[in-house]
Amino acid sequence: MVIFVILLAIVGTGAFFFLQQAVFGKHPSGARLERVKKSKQYRDGQFQNASETPMMSDDVSSVDLLKEYVFGNGAQTEPPKPLPSHKQDLKALVASANPATPLVVWFGHSSYLIRIAGKTLLIDPVFSKRASPLSFAGSAAYAGTSIYAASDMPPLDAVIITHDHYDHLDYETILKLAPTTAHFHTSLGVGEHLEHWGIAEEKISEYDWWEEGKISAEENNEIRIIATPARHFSGRGIVRAQTLWSSFVLKTATHSLYLGGDSGYDTHFTEIGAKYGPFDLALLECGQYNLGWKLIHFMPEEVVQAAQDLRAKALMPVHWGKFTLALHAWDEPIRRITKAAKERGIPIATPRIGETVFLNSARTLPQEAWWEAVR
Repeated sequence: MVIFVILLAIVGTGAFFFLQQAVFGKHPSGARLERVKKSKQYRDGQFQNASETPMMSDDVSSVDLLKEYVFGNGAQTEPPKPLPSHKQDLKALVASANPATPLVVWFGHSSYLIRIAGKTLLIDPVFSKRASPLSFAGSAAYAGTSIYAASDMPPLDAVIITHDHYDHLDYETILKLAPTTAHFHTSLGVGEHLEHWGIAEEKISEYDWWEEGKISAEENNEIRIIATPARHFSGRGIVRAQTLWSSFVLKTATHSLYLGGDSGYDTHFTEIGAKYGPFDLALLECGQYNLGWKLIHFMPEEVVQAAQDLRAKALMPVHWGKFTLALHAWDEPIRRITKAAKERGIPIATPRIGETVFLNSARTLPQEAWWEAVR
């Protein structure tokens, strides 16, 4: 018994010091924690969803799910060959961009660049090879998807971070982007991670749901940012839900974009659509789902329903095509969502990594089914 207690103490002490590494971030404290506690979303010591949201569905066996992860289920969860992609000079792209025509460049998973109203924004940037706190463990980026690095990014007016999971907030990427980023916009509490990593407090804006700020306050060139609900969770260590998870709305005088972050389906999409829609483009997650956690990640057909609820004129699926974080085939999300979008008459953009999506009046969205050639 004494030996067991000693071993337990050693393991516990090791785990404690391991979790003190900078990559894990830091829980809100001080004035930030006091603000967190005043949030309507913060109850019983943690942030909570608007609807009751258990992490695992009652109708799915945890044992069966574990067996699938250990032994597999026959699905081809990673592409059999490198994905086709497009490398371009992003600095030249934004320098020559028409301010009247917003553009989006996807980097795989949930990272993408937006040029809108003359400003350059980067959403949930992850340029490390793994969506993990460890450089040697966790899901590795698919071959052909890591063609861009933080050094390829132009000077950024803003980085927007929806929540603090590793596949949306990457420590190494933030360190590399910080010197050339004017400001960071994120969900309530996430700023503690950023400050812990050396970002000055005055360069960080944090939002509770329905709070609003400005990325640009220039006359005749204003960009509003509004934090809106999502149905998900947060956490980088053992304790969850100490920071908020959000979607974001971007509005200019001429365009509206919806940045979905991670979310399961719920009634908040209808509410957001009524308040801020219609949207010229909704960027919504379409991968890393499972019936076991269907309340915190969309099933593909629900993505299309959410786009309709938002009153989106076009849909761009993200959160797929770079990392394997679930048990479905790597291309199942995009195959299912394009089928559902076609059936419901929703225009859909399916760019390759690095390809530019222009939101022009002609609505010439890239719609090549490029994944079909990856067999």
